[in-house]
Amino acid sequence: MPTEYPFSPDVLPPLPEVPDVEGTVLSPIRKSSLRYSSAHSMDSSHCSDRPVSYGSTSSSASSRDSHCSLGGRAMLGSTPERDRDSGAIRLELVPARQLEEAESERETPTPSSQEEADGGRKVAYVDRVVQEILETERTYVQDLRSIVQDYLECISNQARPLLGVEDRNSLFGNIREIYGFNRDLLHDLEKCNANPVAIAECFVAKSEEFHIYTQYCTNYPRSVAVLSECMRNKAVAKFLRERQESLKHSLPLGSYLLKPVQRILKYHLLLHEIATHLEKDSEMHEVVQEAIDTMQRVAWHINDMKRKHENTIRLQVTHASCTHTFIYT
Repeated sequence: MPTEYPFSPDVLPPLPEVPDVEGTVLSPIRKSSLRYSSAHSMDSSHCSDRPVSYGSTSSSASSRDSHCSLGGRAMLGSTPERDRDSGAIRLELVPARQLEEAESERETPTPSSQEEADGGRKVAYVDRVVQEILETERTYVQDLRSIVQDYLECISNQARPLLGVEDRNSLFGNIREIYGFNRDLLHDLEKCNANPVAIAECFVAKSEEFHIYTQYCTNYPRSVAVLSECMRNKAVAKFLRERQESLKHSLPLGSYLLKPVQRILKYHLLLHEIATHLEKDSEMHEVVQEAIDTMQRVAWHINDMKRKHENTIRLQVTHASCTHTFIYT
């Protein structure tokens, strides 16, 4: 049987009348004979040092907002239950701190785990892009070395070169310079320890040196024309096919000569993939964006110079055609 604890009338204010499930009204609890469940002890730790909250088994939702004079809040349970002897509603004593902690756990959202997961995915994606930059750069440098050593030098070292100096220069352009530059670039990128900021700074630091690609890209249409002429020469065409087979290349020389044009226009796209997964207000994003702007300017300059060169060639061809027509008329 529950233990009865007498309380002074000054301890608790009278509770409002609570409607019964059948429509009748329950009388207020008698302050002099308030009953508590004996399952909760009434030692000094519960009633003298800290506020307490009272949990009622009433289902009235309005009681959730009521407060007792000790600072606790009335917490509602499931069904009303009257004491047989006194007609009072049985209350359970719940420490206020325990109640507040439970409500805090229930009401406070926990987005931290989702944010950590999103942040982890972003970091993982940036790491993959960095690895792609490094791996594709290694492959690209290997391809450049093959063009220089396996084709250009092989032809130049022949006792009777199949191609003269002028044709070799037109076919390969400044590929030696491109190879030397990207070999050094790869070395610097590998020293960055896959740090995206350090990699971005590397591109910014070498921005002026990238302009050697302007000469190569401007000469590229001439390179294609010379290669087409070479393939009409049976001896040169046979040499190039046999060279490709001995090197076990799946692509012919023409595809390798296109790689520098493709590579210089791809750097800013790879850097952009890093920037899209960084916080825009961060210092890291600012550095990567500077690298993107740098490589875009390089690409724009190459396209502009290539367009001007093509216009010059077109004008020269037009002028030569007009002169030829004038002479024969």
